[in-house]
Amino acid sequence: MTALTIRYKATRERTEEICRPLETEDYVVQPVADVSPPKWHLGHTAWFFETFLLKPHLPGYREFNADYNFLFNSYYETVGARVIRTDRGNLSRPGVKEIYRYRRHVDEAMLRLLSAPLNETVAGLTVLGLNHEEQHQELLYTDIKYILGHNPLFPRYAETALAGQEVPEENGWLNIPEGIYEIGYDGDGFCFDNEMNRHKVYLQPCKINTALVTNGSYMEFMEDGGYKDFRFWHSDGWDWVKKNQIQAPLYWHRIGDRWHHYTLGGLTPADPEKPLCHISYYEAAAYASWKGMRLPTEAEWEAAADRFSWGRRWEWTESAYLPYPGFKKAAGAIGEYNGKFMVNQMVLRGASCATSPGHSRITYRNFFQAYSRWQFTGIRLAQ
Repeated sequence: MTALTIRYKATRERTEEICRPLETEDYVVQPVADVSPPKWHLGHTAWFFETFLLKPHLPGYREFNADYNFLFNSYYETVGARVIRTDRGNLSRPGVKEIYRYRRHVDEAMLRLLSAPLNETVAGLTVLGLNHEEQHQELLYTDIKYILGHNPLFPRYAETALAGQEVPEENGWLNIPEGIYEIGYDGDGFCFDNEMNRHKVYLQPCKINTALVTNGSYMEFMEDGGYKDFRFWHSDGWDWVKKNQIQAPLYWHRIGDRWHHYTLGGLTPADPEKPLCHISYYEAAAYASWKGMRLPTEAEWEAAADRFSWGRRWEWTESAYLPYPGFKKAAGAIGEYNGKFMVNQMVLRGASCATSPGHSRITYRNFFQAYSRWQFTGIRLAQ
């Protein structure tokens, strides 16, 4: 069995392991447009391998169900029509058992494909498919948390899910001297196209904090009227606060005289020493302004990241999601993977407790709209 086959089997099994604690009813819920039902994630990740590998590269492959190209295409215009994102929760059929049969069908065919000599194209697409599935593993955690965290009973997903040992970080400042730095991926392993090309950037002298902002520090912002003072907010952010009546981070609830937050282990008091989580860019920028500081740019973050610990929270940066110099979209549907989203989004760096092992890199560029906060996002300050 080849290393790629072993990795394929392990990646596919991990996706299903994430779903194992769910009740059947949990698989179909879609509380908001940004959240996809777990059943859809299971179907879409199977569809990806079927569409981009099995149909074009495995002779004699018979697709499981021709309608699934419509049901489980996410955003690939090149591939054809699809169910719009907001309607994914309406797919009561096919049922959960049928989706797992679909995955078995795709897995059996993929193992046949991977057992034969592979050309560079098939091997590369398989690695892309595995990284794509790892992205959906993180999305499964975030979407499951949103689904259960908006159930009035606050049901527990799993007692120890993503808990880990979050030891306090040493709070200090790293100096980034003025100068020319290189950022972007440069290596022989896998990276996404938006991490290329490696290029030079000029940075002014600055400092970046070695620790993430904690719950306790953010509570001070809240207690000082942070959500009521327009001076700290971008105009769009202040409109977002007023329109949505935002008063605290996502999943936070005031019970008596103490803040609680929903975790995958259930509702629990918010530990002041733990790193803050589920914050929008709007909130991150407002907090930084309240502190008289700012968020780091993605170039500053990458220039300093080998000198501090990262990977517990996706960290908002002050950088808009834009192409690097020399960026080129690939031909066909694969070219739709990242490039067409390079507008109206902000860059996050690092990884989070929900990121699949080995999935992230210092050069990894995540991106979301400024209002998004259902991901495991946090704050690191710069000045």
